[in-house]
Amino acid sequence: MPNSTRATIAIADKNPVVRTGLIDVISRDGRFEVKVAVATGGAFLDAVEAEPADIAIIGWALPDMTGGDVLGELKRRGIATRTIVYTGEPGQSVLRRTIKAGAWGFMSKSDEPEVLLEIISTVSHGRVSFPYVDIEAARHDPLDVLTVRERELLTALAAGWTNLQIAARIGISRNTVKYHLKNLYDKLDVNNRAMAVALYMANEHQRDER
Repeated sequence: MPNSTRATIAIADKNPVVRTGLIDVISRDGRFEVKVAVATGGAFLDAVEAEPADIAIIGWALPDMTGGDVLGELKRRGIATRTIVYTGEPGQSVLRRTIKAGAWGFMSKSDEPEVLLEIISTVSHGRVSFPYVDIEAARHDPLDVLTVRERELLTALAAGWTNLQIAARIGISRNTVKYHLKNLYDKLDVNNRAMAVALYMANEHQRDER
């Protein structure tokens, strides 16, 4: 990016307060120019396709798609916008998927505004920025450490089986199912069934693309 011009920024976040706050922080800094701020992934993609931005700041959980979907669509459309994922989602799973999807940066919404500005500056100079992140740990696929039984349970969850169905079909008690599921969630760094299934489906999608 030429030093004589300010890097242009596009923002996508479902929360209007977050969008307003980002615009304010970035505009007051003076080094960057916010071109557009929208609520959905679809509106963001249309905006940057019509008028490309140098850098994008996107939430992970948008109303119509995930940040991973947005990153995939940017790649498919050949849009070279450098994307920073700005999220409040807990755990390593979103970070891991962000890295695999090709984001240039990542930060938590709990970080200070100065961190965001530093990430934007770093990315604007053509360098990736994942502060406070153990990249090697994030790249590690948690599914690789699952036991055969835990993989079996995860597949059953993805198929929509209830705990009772899992117990009956695998031949174990419901309490044993709960015990295995707790261990499964701990290993995947997720809090519930929905998050485990989302991680499983994302992993399967990535395997299909390879």
